[in-house]
Amino acid sequence: MFQDFIEILILSAVQGISEFLPISSSAHLILVSNLYDLKSSSLLIDISLHLGSLLAIIFFFRKDLFDLRNNKKILSLIIIGSIPLIIFGYILHSTELIYLLRNIKIIAWTTLIFGIILFFADQKKINQNIHTNLNIKSIIFIGIFQILALVPGVSRAGITMTAARFLKFNRVDSSKISFLLSIPALTGASFLGLKDAFNQSIEINYLIIVAVILSFLFSYITVKFFLNYINKFSLNIFIIYRIIISFILFYIIYY
Repeated sequence: MFQDFIEILILSAVQGISEFLPISSSAHLILVSNLYDLKSSSLLIDISLHLGSLLAIIFFFRKDLFDLRNNKKILSLIIIGSIPLIIFGYILHSTELIYLLRNIKIIAWTTLIFGIILFFADQKKINQNIHTNLNIKSIIFIGIFQILALVPGVSRAGITMTAARFLKFNRVDSSKISFLLSIPALTGASFLGLKDAFNQSIEINYLIIVAVILSFLFSYITVKFFLNYINKFSLNIFIIYRIIISFILFYIIYY
């Protein structure tokens, strides 16, 4: 029982922290699960972890989401921007092609390549903000970039912030766009997971509740920390982290 709790704690920390940082949660969950051969990692636990993150982002932006009712423009744009990911995500998931992408070589290269791309995007001068400059053209551009997040190592948060920074949105607004787009993305991931779970013999126990709660806590703290951090600093620390991780993986793979 204690071992199960420790494993859920590890998975929740990895999910909650990496989901909203530009470092790829899917890659970290795959690597950690394989590295430690976690017995508690399962479809239902994965759904619980994503649900915890979803509830955290909704709770954190609850005021903004209520305001969205009075700001149909941003609400509509977030929905439009999520359509490409939902379509391609469903296709890859239903054809099971998505499982072919879950290997360490791909993770190593995408972690490095998209970390470098994020670096160049983060050098852009700021002259755009979410309230006056987010439009259909820009959200479709960001939404198309978000499709790449289906490949582990790319990072959904990272690629959406990269696209937003290329469009010259400031770091805080780029993060807010990414966070808002995470709501449909996490909802879609949870829905597809539940769809698969219904086709399996599943056992619901206390670990499911623990996973949701811990994932919620780690996700909420991460979002709060990250917004405070990028209000003062660049994204360089995450880029350096990605490069270090990629070279460690290259060493493991090729040596």
